[in-house]
Amino acid sequence: MISLYLPERTWLHAIPAGWKLAALALISLVISPIESLPVMGALILAVLALYASLGSAALRQLALLRAMWPLFAILLAFHWWNGDLIFGLVVLTRLLAMILLANAVTMTTRMDAMMDAVEPILRPLGWVGLSPRAVALMVAMMIRFIPLLFALWEALNESYRARTGKRGGWRLLAPFCIQTLRLSHHTAEALAARGGAPRGDRR
Repeated sequence: MISLYLPERTWLHAIPAGWKLAALALISLVISPIESLPVMGALILAVLALYASLGSAALRQLALLRAMWPLFAILLAFHWWNGDLIFGLVVLTRLLAMILLANAVTMTTRMDAMMDAVEPILRPLGWVGLSPRAVALMVAMMIRFIPLLFALWEALNESYRARTGKRGGWRLLAPFCIQTLRLSHHTAEALAARGGAPRGDRR
């Protein structure tokens, strides 16, 4: 997770995590009913401009999308088979834009800042005996793990291609699951070494 965070501060780092998460939610709500391909194309260009404004390290993270091309191809083929290729392109560009925007938030927001932004929303969970801070940690880790898993899949795929000259495809499922379990185990050990998940509100 740490490797996906941009260590060099950018203008997006300076924006509070709560504002970034709120903007991400608002954008997703606004673009959901839009079915215009030119509008979605303009959104993709705007997102790419956002990445360019964050520097070369951010642009290199676009490589994470290579792991998703099989999913994109299946999605587009399904809509093409149904005779609605244009709508399929709209869905695809919308999905691509939201993934890139979510990753932009992830790579410019520290874990503790993300937890601080999410925790106030989860405070009612304290009424039923749950720790809002612990649940906030789970939510923040889930958000941070998504691009990391894409990176893990891409690394496995590149390793397989270097050995065989072919894409891994479904052959990567077993090693991917094993590596994911190892990652979960190492993360759990790191949390345990630091006292485990927080059990209450910070003072």
